[in-house]
Amino acid sequence: MSTEPIDLSRNGNDVGTIGDRLARYIFFGCAAVTIATTLAIVLVLVNGATDFFSTVSLTEFFTGTDWSPRAADNPSFGVLPLVWGTLMITVGSALIAIPIGTLTAIYLSEYASSRVRRVVKPTLEILAGIPTIVYGFFALSFITPILQQIYPGTGTFNAAAGAIVVGVMIIPMVSSISEDAMSSVPDSLRNAAYGLGATKFEVSTQVVLPASLSGILAAYVLAISRAIGETMAVTLAAGALAQVTMNPFAEIQTMTAYMVEIGTGDASVGSIGYQSLFAIGLTLFAMTFLMNVLSMWIRSRYREEYQ
Repeated sequence: MSTEPIDLSRNGNDVGTIGDRLARYIFFGCAAVTIATTLAIVLVLVNGATDFFSTVSLTEFFTGTDWSPRAADNPSFGVLPLVWGTLMITVGSALIAIPIGTLTAIYLSEYASSRVRRVVKPTLEILAGIPTIVYGFFALSFITPILQQIYPGTGTFNAAAGAIVVGVMIIPMVSSISEDAMSSVPDSLRNAAYGLGATKFEVSTQVVLPASLSGILAAYVLAISRAIGETMAVTLAAGALAQVTMNPFAEIQTMTAYMVEIGTGDASVGSIGYQSLFAIGLTLFAMTFLMNVLSMWIRSRYREEYQ
């Protein structure tokens, strides 16, 4: 009786092929869900905004300086006060987060010991995980009283408190991403600079910083995008008065704060005030989308590749 050896490789390959195909379909399904969700959000915003712009002209919306959608006699839909409030918070928070976050990243990458880095970096990440509404209460109960002592004319709700607290919120994003970019710079560049007699400060600022510029700039753009979309902290800290003002200690309203006001208010579904929610949302989506595109362009344009 003759026996032939059993070929197990074919069965193994079949099982491997089935498993690979199944994993491929699962991964594709996950990617498709994210794309479909994004498209669904855009379609909902565009559909609602189309109804709004059939009543309100684009010129009035983007150039008007009065935002009073729930006025009984003559409602106005000029979005500039909301955009101005959003930009005040964004610029103010960037002025705080970018220098502090960058200097923190330089310290963690170039100066801190591994022991200190293991303590400081997780602490920054914990700071990023604090709920934003807690930051809002922190601004009301701690930052605003300090501002009122410095400048007695400061109101309970003001742009300065909102900008400060949002700036503190996005420091971990700036520092963490920037530190990762600096840490990816090869040590050969540092050693070459030291061999030429450079000091640690010169190596940090004239070698490491320029070499990791693409990642640092991308961190800035992502942090600014985060500041643009912040909601609860600025709702509690900055207030709900839509106005164009140069006074940082005055009450303002951001685009996200208005969306919270309408979403939780008594505006009836289908009314022009309710439809304005979609117009504001679409405008905010376009702003953050452009910031993300800018981040990707900066990363690809100034990316340094090392062997």
